Parts: sequence; C-alpha cells; structure tokens
Amino acid sequence: MFTIGDFAKHGRVLVRMLRHYDALGLLRPARVDPFTGYRSYEAGQLARLNRVIALKELGFSLDQVGTILDERVGTEEMRGMLRLRQAELETAMAAAAARLVQVEARLRTIESEGSMPADDIVVKSLPSVRLAELAGIAGSYEPQDITPVIGPLYEELCRRVEEAGVVPAGPGLAYYEDAPGVEPGTAVLVHAGLPVAAAVRAEDLGGGVRIVTLPAVERAATVVHRGSMDGVLPTAQALARWIDAHGHRSAGYARELTLACPEDPDQWVTELQEPLAPAS
Repeated sequence: MFTIGDFAKHGRVLVRMLRHYDALGLLRPARVDPFTGYRSYEAGQLARLNRVIALKELGFSLDQVGTILDERVGTEEMRGMLRLRQAELETAMAAAAARLVQVEARLRTIESEGSMPADDIVVKSLPSVRLAELAGIAGSYEPQDITPVIGPLYEELCRRVEEAGVVPAGPGLAYYEDAPGVEPGTAVLVHAGLPVAAAVRAEDLGGGVRIVTLPAVERAATVVHRGSMDGVLPTAQALARWIDAHGHRSAGYARELTLACPEDPDQWVTELQEPLAPAS
C-alpha cells in the first residue's frame, strides 16, 4: 500500500488532485484509516489514475471521464483515443508554428517600412511559357492559405511528370487569379505549373492536368525572395511600395518563379514577377 503522498509521487500528480478525484468518485483510495482519515492506495490503482489523466488530456470533462471509466474502456480503445489526440495536437503545433512564421513576417514588414530596396528590383519583359499545371482554390491570398494548397499541387504534378518520363523545360512557375464566382480579393485560384516542351500533351500526364500557354508580359517588376514562401510578405510588400513610388500600376497577381527549391525551405530562392499596367 502507498500513502497518498507516495501514490501521488508515483502517479506524477498533486496530492490535492487525488483528494479531488476521491471527492468526485473517480479514484477512491483502497483504504481510509477510520481513526486518522489517512488515505492509502494500491499499485494497481495507477492504471485507473493513468486513464483519468489521459482522458483529461483528450479534453473530456471530469464528469465525462467518470462515465467513460464506468463503461470500462479497454486498453486498445484508450490507445486509439490517445493516438487521435496526439495527431490533433501535432496538427495544432504545426498550425501554431505556421502562425508564428506569419507573425514574424508581419514584424519584418513593419520594421522595413520606409525602406526601398531599389537595387533589388528590376523591370523586365517576361516571355510566354507553356505549362503543365494543376490548379486548386485557396481561401485567401495570405501565405497560410496558399501554402497548404500549392504544396500538394506541386507534389502531385511532379509525381505525374516523373511517372510520364517528362523532363520539365524550366523551373516551376506559379500564378494566381481571383477564384471564379466569388468577390475579387477573397478566394484565389492557385495554378502550380511546370514548363514543358511542345510535344507533351495533357493526356500524357493524367486527369486534371492542363496544358496552358501563359502569354508574354511586356513589363513586370521583379524581385528575388530568399527563404520559405511562408515569409514572403516583407518582400512582396517592398515590391508593392516600389511599384507605387515609381508611378507604376500593378496589372494582376505576381507570378512566382522557383529558382532554387532544396529540402530546407529557408534556402528556397523565388523570383516574384508582378505584371505592370501599360504606361499612360
């Protein structure tokens, strides 16, 4: 038998929590001294304590925990519930990390306000390009909405191209449009493309892949972004400020030309190519 203090130590909980569980009927002591009121526990009760703690971590209220335990949830069921909760927490952690990247990007944008990296921005023409592409809808043009869409699109497109034995004719090129049937500036149609030779047909690459030819652009303001596209905001806004300061007008969403794409996203190199309206 363990004293309540020793049992709490072995169960890695506070003594007051054991008293609380006793009051709720979740975990009764094996014995209560009738004269001193001291509680004693058996080693076998650690199993029930573990289930109480695990179910709490799954988000159940203590009332719900009692109901579940009274129904005698088995080890396999408990393991499945914990695995599900583990996956939910991992997803939440990934989402929190992505939000942190966005906060850092906003902070860098605020810190760079007023700076004008004129030496980094080049106005040039863009040639037409023939692309094999897959497309999807993102909820907004914000990086946290674009990344979960464009990543899988490129993974699938690269897989299709490789299986078909097609060698891309150049680096990946992504472009964007307002999604059809919605208010402009809300949902975005994301195009993930790879340049291909004239002999490549859509049917060679499987259903869903289209072959399109992006028209040439007479003038585009371009800048190179280094790092993950989750942190593209400071670069994109610096480009926007430069366009405005030099009397230009944007003619649509910027294209994104992938210049380098190693495994580490922090080492990515991407050229933003924002089309400019004809000079008035």
